[in-house]
This record gives sequence, structure tokens and C-alpha cells, in this order.
Amino acid sequence: MKEHQPGEDARDRDRSIAKTFRMDDLDYKILRELQFDARISNVQLAEKVGLSATPCWNRLRRLEQEGIVEKYVTIFNQAALGMPDTVIIEARLTKHDDDILKTFEDTLAQLPEVVEAYLVTGEYDYYIKVAVAGTAGYEQFLREKLYKIPGIAHTQTSFTLRCLKRTFSVQPAFQKR
Repeated sequence: MKEHQPGEDARDRDRSIAKTFRMDDLDYKILRELQFDARISNVQLAEKVGLSATPCWNRLRRLEQEGIVEKYVTIFNQAALGMPDTVIIEARLTKHDDDILKTFEDTLAQLPEVVEAYLVTGEYDYYIKVAVAGTAGYEQFLREKLYKIPGIAHTQTSFTLRCLKRTFSVQPAFQKR
């Protein structure tokens, strides 16, 4: 399975996959089933998509080898782990030289509370999704971790009230012909 590494420009790799790899309706059915149950057995998956076990297994391995299926993960309940709240932090850096960007990104990638982080366009440079334990946990994260990273000029934060939609990949659609 081809795995995305932090700092790798995945856009170029993904464009290359999209140009060279063609999927049919059965591939899309397999992806839709896996999106909601990655632990489904091959026999059950084959039954749901209308294939026998061996062709289903071969298709799945091909999807993995081509990088369409990047990895299988376990999703933890963050509230059960003591961090029931999610904050969205927008961060602006003091300058944009390679050293500042690399230090910021490498340090951010090591913080366990950071669930997602994106380099973005617009007024702020980064969009950071962080799991925290209330306002006290948020303040602790800011003071002890985020604000210790060199190069931060300004942040703006919003506490989320509730999650309206949560998926971990784009919903595979049938290919248009």
C-alpha cells in the first residue's frame, strides 16, 4: 500500500493516480462498503458488492497497490479519552521562510492533541483542529505547546458546539460515463 508521508506533496501523487487508474462501479461499491466498515471480512464484502471472494480480494489489493486505499485506521472516541471538546485554531506566522514553516509544521505534527492541520490560503496560514478537555485544557495546550513553537504571530480560536458531519474520506461516487 502506498502511504502518504508528512510533508510529501500528495497532490502530485494523487493527480498521477487519477490519470492512470480507472475504476468501475464495482470498485466504487467496494470503497463505499469499506468506508463505513473497514473490518468487514472479504467474504462479507464480496457478498455486499455482488462478487465472489477471490475477485473481490483481487480488486481490493489492486485498490491498495494503486494508492486508492491509503490505509486502515482505528477511530477513538475522544470524549472517552478525556478530551471531549474540539477547537479550531487559525494561526498566522511572523514570516514565511522555509525554516519557520518547517519548524512549525514538524512541531505541530508531533502534538498528540492535534487531530488535523492544514496549510491554507487567506488571512491565516494554518487551520488546526485540536482535541481538548474544556477551556482549561485549551489554555494548557496554548501555553505549554502551541505558543512555544517559534514564529507564531497571531491565533484565532473557535470552540465547536457539535459535529454536524464526520467522515474520514470523500464519499466514493459512481463514475460518470
